[in-house]
Amino acid sequence: MDLIIRNAKLRGKKELFDIGIDKGKISKIAAKISTKADKWIDAKGNLVTESYCNAHLHLCKVWTLQMMDEKALKDYHGSDMGKAMTAIELAARVKANYDEKWIIKNVRKALELAAKYGNLHIRAFADVDSKAKLEGVKALIKARDEFKGIVNVQVVAFPQDGVVREPGAEDLVKQAMDLGADIVGGIPWIEYTEQDEKTHIEKMVAIARKYNKDVSMLVDDAGDPTLKTLEMLATETIKTGWQGRVLAQHARAMCLYPKPYFQKVVALLKKSGIGIVTDPQTGPLHARVGELLEEGALVCLGQDDISDAYYPYGRNNMLEIAFLASHLLWMTGADQMETLYDMITINGAKAMNVKNFGLKEGNDANMVILGVNSVLEALRDQEAPAFVISSGKVIAETASTTKLYR
Repeated sequence: MDLIIRNAKLRGKKELFDIGIDKGKISKIAAKISTKADKWIDAKGNLVTESYCNAHLHLCKVWTLQMMDEKALKDYHGSDMGKAMTAIELAARVKANYDEKWIIKNVRKALELAAKYGNLHIRAFADVDSKAKLEGVKALIKARDEFKGIVNVQVVAFPQDGVVREPGAEDLVKQAMDLGADIVGGIPWIEYTEQDEKTHIEKMVAIARKYNKDVSMLVDDAGDPTLKTLEMLATETIKTGWQGRVLAQHARAMCLYPKPYFQKVVALLKKSGIGIVTDPQTGPLHARVGELLEEGALVCLGQDDISDAYYPYGRNNMLEIAFLASHLLWMTGADQMETLYDMITINGAKAMNVKNFGLKEGNDANMVILGVNSVLEALRDQEAPAFVISSGKVIAETASTTKLYR
């Protein structure tokens, strides 16, 4: 074998295991593996799990906060998100200076952090509109190819400023797909009328079907209970037969829905196979995660932003995101912590349609060896893993030691 991990603690198991890796795959998981290996790592009884998944990151915007003022940030986080549309319009000013040359530098920095923290699958959004043009998409595609085998990036062509209200955006999305983008994006709620919202969804789903691609859309991202683009997206998904290939981000207005309408939306989500990515740390409203999970809907967590006009923090560390969600969603019980861990691993992978994912024989060898032996400690500390393994190879090693002097 290429690599054997010894004395690994697996989630839900009391005894320790060895994990054998060969040719980028998990070849064997057993109490003891006697096969020879080119390299071995002693996990020392610490937790070994699947790597992390970030199903929502505006990667073209990372570290752009310092390029502008905080007006957009204040509008997005204030007034119960009633001024979210205004915030997006203010944030768009940074795109007047979009250039692949400086964007790619920020993107590389973010992906290096992702590798450090074991965040090996990212659905990355790049704005395409009259201001951003295709600069962000070009940078993300270039970085995706550079980091192949290290961090797996799904590039989303994202018409941030709308499709109907932004002439030319639809053609830019098509051009982005021709360049090699992986996912068709959308943000229907940003349109001015309900009919325009439906048109936005129909046009983007049509492009996805033409190119045989998945869809990711930001829906109902404001403090307005009358927003219904999540329902529209689910309906269009069912109508076009694109079930299981659509992912919805945010859905913050959901927390204001009357209970009967919420139940209707949940039924549509399950019928359409749409998962929800929630980012409760980046806005004062968020999807009704507890109720969605109780109803059996697919929910995962996303970073959303790293130091941009919408959120000043972030480091591509999904343990940090789960830690914040634990507080914001009041998921502090032991079982709830395990659920949060699922939301940054297996749920995220399922939502992103990542194939051969999970700590099982035959799957791709993408995993983390932590420096602690429980999910509780992992969430408490949010430390970088001791080892990160991508495609069967060690891509990051972090030693965390401190000397105290009395």
